[in-house]
Amino acid sequence: MNPSWFDSLLAWIGTHPVAAGAAIFAVAFCDALIVVGAVVPALPLLLPVGILIGMGEISGPYALACAALGAFLGDAIGFWVGRRWGDRLRGVWPFARYPQLLERGETMFRRNGARSIFIARFVGPIRPFVPAVAGMLKMPLQRYAPASAFAAVSWAALFLAPGWILGQAYDAVAAVAGQLAIVLGLLALVLAASWFGVLYGYRWFATHADALLARALHWSHAHPVLGRYTEAVFDPRRRESVPLALLAVLLLAVGWVAFAFLGWVVGSGEPLGVDLALHQLMQGLRNPLADAPLAALASLGDWPVLVPAAALTLAYLAWRKRWMAAAHWLAALVFGLALTAWLGAVIDIPKPPAVGSGFGFPSVAVTMATVQFGFFAVLIARELPGRRRIWPYLVAGVVVALIGFARLYLGAHWLSDVVGGSLLGTVWLLVLGVAYRRRVNRSFWMKPLAAIFYGAFAVAALWYAPRHIAPTLARFEYAPLPTLLSFADWWNTGWQTLPARRNEFDDEQRWPLDVQVAGPLAPLRAQLEAAGWRSQAQAGWVEALTLLDPKRADADQPVLPATLDTRAESLLMLRPGAHPDELHVLRLWPAPARLEDGSALWIGSAQTLRHQRAFDLVGLWRPIRETEAALQAVGEATAGLPQRSGVHPDSKLPVLRLATVPPLRD
Repeated sequence: MNPSWFDSLLAWIGTHPVAAGAAIFAVAFCDALIVVGAVVPALPLLLPVGILIGMGEISGPYALACAALGAFLGDAIGFWVGRRWGDRLRGVWPFARYPQLLERGETMFRRNGARSIFIARFVGPIRPFVPAVAGMLKMPLQRYAPASAFAAVSWAALFLAPGWILGQAYDAVAAVAGQLAIVLGLLALVLAASWFGVLYGYRWFATHADALLARALHWSHAHPVLGRYTEAVFDPRRRESVPLALLAVLLLAVGWVAFAFLGWVVGSGEPLGVDLALHQLMQGLRNPLADAPLAALASLGDWPVLVPAAALTLAYLAWRKRWMAAAHWLAALVFGLALTAWLGAVIDIPKPPAVGSGFGFPSVAVTMATVQFGFFAVLIARELPGRRRIWPYLVAGVVVALIGFARLYLGAHWLSDVVGGSLLGTVWLLVLGVAYRRRVNRSFWMKPLAAIFYGAFAVAALWYAPRHIAPTLARFEYAPLPTLLSFADWWNTGWQTLPARRNEFDDEQRWPLDVQVAGPLAPLRAQLEAAGWRSQAQAGWVEALTLLDPKRADADQPVLPATLDTRAESLLMLRPGAHPDELHVLRLWPAPARLEDGSALWIGSAQTLRHQRAFDLVGLWRPIRETEAALQAVGEATAGLPQRSGVHPDSKLPVLRLATVPPLRD
């Protein structure tokens, strides 16, 4: 078998340890370098380094020293630049064009003094600018150097620690950790994109509001027929002129994008290429530890979660006799749902394989969440002072991003469904936002309304989501049609066509699939239990957290789940091994084939696990390479069942076949 890219990487690091240290130094140096550090994502780059440290492939102290030295020297260059150029630095690109780059660092430095050198190490975008500010303000070197060195070492240790701990536990958790880490990373990217898109988009429009108003008024004067309508929107004498200008410009921009996207989807008449690619990627990342929380997040777009907040908001507005706000709120929800339902009925695009019925394009959940949270932001933001007006929009962006990502992960929607829903919802809430801001000038106390809306949503989500995890997962579970085999074909030669190893990116996790079972699992479980084996239910997050309990006996520590083609084990059986710190384990998953009479086929792996502790804190059952003892133990425990053994042509390893249905006589 050719080594995977991961094994190639480990081999390269083992033969080039100095070069690996240079790469770590370069990442930390660029992260600290003035201007460059604002765009270098150090944590995602240092996380795999920490994993390699925990796996023993890189020396921990060496990597820590390289990262700390790179951070210290990168900060030192920023300090020297600030000291050398002083206030003249403000006139140099990019600071002349973006003065806020230094202003935020200077604000922090003046508030915290020498402590800002340490604090800024962990404060994202302003991190590479504080040392330059310290140099500009002539901070003494004897005060700067110790603070910078302490900050660099602390930063390096903290950023390497998560991967280091994960690497210590790699063999035990890698069965699901690879997919789980990618899912969490993608979710973090989506949330970051949503957060920064809303934040910087709002700031950009706010910064250019005066120019937008001036251009709009000039156009209104040049076109008197249409201008008499637009001039009322952009009249600078009105208190709401700036928000109205922002909403109007956003409406034009988002509306153009939405209708162009709608034409693209309708014109294709089928899922887009990016839809299919992303759907396949997400289905390949499915794993037990991510399924439950993302199913809960996906349910945030269901009507039992959204309706209580919407109804209580409408009732409060009616009670306060805010009839105009209540009318716009009702129009936002009713027309948004009606338009989405109409589009779903008239646009005929095949749904994802896991979806049997319901609206297709656009996503109802994403559209209604966008409309509800977006228009509520428009409703209350006008009552907030200055910079605080942005937070309702940020909340709306985060909620919609969570719902959209979770539904993509489960295979409930294509990407075009989610994007189309968010664009359609945004267009409609902007139309209503412009209309509402044009008609309403009267302020009202928004804190009770905000408490009612967000509180009702939180309560409904906490009540509904945990109770509907299992139904949501069952609703969007997709199993491809299995290959059909007769019992005789499987028993004699067909078993050789089933997979020989787990399909994983790391060869260490490509466990041999050395057990195959035909028939129901209950007789097999009974045979194993009679021989001293015990079954374990699938371990979720609650069970995984018990690994942190130092008082829990090693034998009581749960075995973490593993996946085969994104599906968790249907049966997990355990039995003490030859040594007190060892377990024999049998894992069985549904096979990609069935018997012609409807009986199930199962495929699995017999393993020996050894209990070890990562950093003497977390106890873990880790697989070892030896498998013969576990496979022999399974064979002895199931001696009462029909069984055969043969060497698989792909793995060149023995495979035990068991039957819990009556076999055909030769």
